[in-house]
Amino acid sequence: MKSFQFLRHALIATTVSACLINISYAADALKMQLQANKIVKTADGKVSYIAASNAQKGETIQYRATYTNVIDQSINDVAVTLPIPTNMVFTGEAKPNSAQATIDGRNYADMPLMRKVDGKIVKVPLSEYKALRWNIKLLPANKSADVSLNTTVN
Repeated sequence: MKSFQFLRHALIATTVSACLINISYAADALKMQLQANKIVKTADGKVSYIAASNAQKGETIQYRATYTNVIDQSINDVAVTLPIPTNMVFTGEAKPNSAQATIDGRNYADMPLMRKVDGKIVKVPLSEYKALRWNIKLLPANKSADVSLNTTVN
């Protein structure tokens, strides 16, 4: 019985160590650059992006993160997350559109988020979204992936 317990504890310790090494390795392998840009529409209807050093109520800001694999081998199955700032409301526009959303910071689901209210299934208001998450299946060596979400200033 004691040898079984020892083996069990050794197996658990090995598994935990391997997970921590993989997490540390992934953190060193992936670098992120974040940009905040005001979305401005020109008179002819074209969209341009201007660095957002300050923004006024009602303006649309795009948060764009570029994740770069800085090692010489591919990274598989990476989940990347962008929080929605507290003074912003998500507009519903995200790229890629495969993003999942959360209202509690823990549980993510495909958009639009739904919930039951008075026995009916209804959409969760975008104002309750707290963060978006994307799953990058494969990020080749020394390549980048972009994700973005649009918000409106409260």
